[in-house]
Amino acid sequence: MKSYRKELFFNIPQRRGLVNITTEVQQAITGSGVREGLVLVNAMHITASVFINDDESGLHHDYEVWLEKLAPEKPYNQYRHNGFEDNADAHLKRTIMGREVVVAITNGQLDFGPWEQIFYYELDGKRKKRALIKIIGE
Repeated sequence: MKSYRKELFFNIPQRRGLVNITTEVQQAITGSGVREGLVLVNAMHITASVFINDDESGLHHDYEVWLEKLAPEKPYNQYRHNGFEDNADAHLKRTIMGREVVVAITNGQLDFGPWEQIFYYELDGKRKKRALIKIIGE
């Protein structure tokens, strides 16, 4: 069995931002030489998320509105976590959106359903962060 590891780096200039990383994940699969197996993609920071869904701008907007209702950024003093940081809402949003995805690899390709794409979701940006791609298989 082969194993392959790659990191993706992000520096989102806003507090929150969504990046479609499907192409980068597929490129890592191609580079790994794995034809049949699994790929794990996970955010390496507690205030970022990796998830699968449709790449549609209306849906992306809906995430922002929905998450802000569930865990509003302000007022910062509503959270006990906040002290020198103001990112308690980002921790909660990450819990909702998830840490990682696992996708089957078949014939060297992501084995997706219709419209599925992989996204990195920055929830407390303005600094360098990363996601891990880990591939195992034959």
